[in-house]
Amino acid sequence: MPRSTEARAAAHSGFDREAARARILRAALFHVPFDGWTAEVLRQGAVEAGLPPETALRVFPGGGIEAVAFWSALADRQMTDALAARDPASLKVRERVTLAVRLRLEAQAGHREALRRALGLLALPHHAGRGAALLWRTVDAIWYAAGDTATDFNFYTKRGLLAGVYGATVLFWLEDRSEGFADTWAFLDRRIADALAVPKALAGIGQRFAHLPNPLTVLRRFGAARR
Repeated sequence: MPRSTEARAAAHSGFDREAARARILRAALFHVPFDGWTAEVLRQGAVEAGLPPETALRVFPGGGIEAVAFWSALADRQMTDALAARDPASLKVRERVTLAVRLRLEAQAGHREALRRALGLLALPHHAGRGAALLWRTVDAIWYAAGDTATDFNFYTKRGLLAGVYGATVLFWLEDRSEGFADTWAFLDRRIADALAVPKALAGIGQRFAHLPNPLTVLRRFGAARR
């Protein structure tokens, strides 16, 4: 696939867009709690990263919401790498999922207020779709990192349940004042246990009624007979 004119120009100039985005984000994160995910904060981050202020708009043309999306994707990759370094094969699936969520939150512990601001931005009606997509990408990354290979209905069930667990845990964690976030990890353990019990229950129900005809098939046959 041919690259865009901008991409070709960046490659020709030796400009590393992803590295610039990461540098600007790291610097901007310290200002977000006070000023929000604004274009001005991103420009300030560019200057502090040793880049021209206009670089912020160049690498984040969508402004703050694009910076939030990049931060989320970066956190997903860091979580995956951190989990891989913990020898996940030696853990049970439940332990892998729990550890993945914990690693992702622990990596953002120094920027809880920036995350709170990010959630506020994603909660706006015109960003709701982006917020849902980022949440799905995160829980999908967690399940893949945990070794999930489901391709049937369980694929969606597991991710939908984990999305609820992850969202609730993040909100709990943002308000947690316990030492080492002990209350959050206990909360997470309980929610994970409840969530992982659902696919097993559904699988059991499916086996019990596997001998029954598919209702959709019956309806299609009924409709064909009436024609």
